Amino acid sequence: MPMSGDPLVGATVEWRGARRPGRSVLEGAHVRVRPLNAAGDAASLFAQSHPPLADPNLWTYLPTGPYADADEMQRALEQVERSEDPLFFTLVPLADERPAGVASYLRITPEHGVIEIGHIWFGASLRRSTAASEVIYVLAAHAFDELGYRRLEWKCDALNQASRHAADRFGFRFEGVFRRHMVVKGRNRDTAWYAITDEEWPAVRHGFRAWLRAANFDAQGVQRRALGDLIARARG
Repeated sequence: MPMSGDPLVGATVEWRGARRPGRSVLEGAHVRVRPLNAAGDAASLFAQSHPPLADPNLWTYLPTGPYADADEMQRALEQVERSEDPLFFTLVPLADERPAGVASYLRITPEHGVIEIGHIWFGASLRRSTAASEVIYVLAAHAFDELGYRRLEWKCDALNQASRHAADRFGFRFEGVFRRHMVVKGRNRDTAWYAITDEEWPAVRHGFRAWLRAANFDAQGVQRRALGDLIARARG
């Protein structure tokens, strides 16, 4: 306890820092998260993210896109393929082995143990799938359990209700809105901030694992219990 008149300070922690993520392949039961390959992935990613397969509104809240054709998309992907931060991955559902989405780690700060997942989009074959939810579990588990981070962040346009709902469902806690935070595609963006800490992760991990069990799905692949409910139950 500080003595009267002493300033309050945070708790002392034993901390040596986290490790930076590398260009590794992360395997789930339903999806593979692997390093982005612009030349090999662009054609499939374009088809998965543009009409006629995809809803053009997919690009509304993303900082880039849509693209005129696969060649233009490939050129854009080539610009970020070797980036270290953001570090981009292609999402490949194991059901058909075709690239169907993108995600990244970004704002990577190993010295403080903070990392964000973002630039996420799920193409037509990933949307509302078990594989899509497993992407978030795979990235979170790698950050906490293998790289040693203390805090995993999720940020989105405050008007993006789909992304905000996803953050809640995946176990992120809402922390507030940064007003007039960015200008994206010529428009103001207020940014909603969410996070999971290392203290919260064991319960979130338990909820994800319970949801991903085969017994949680019926013969048609419909979930028996919702992911958000299982995480809330694990948190008590």
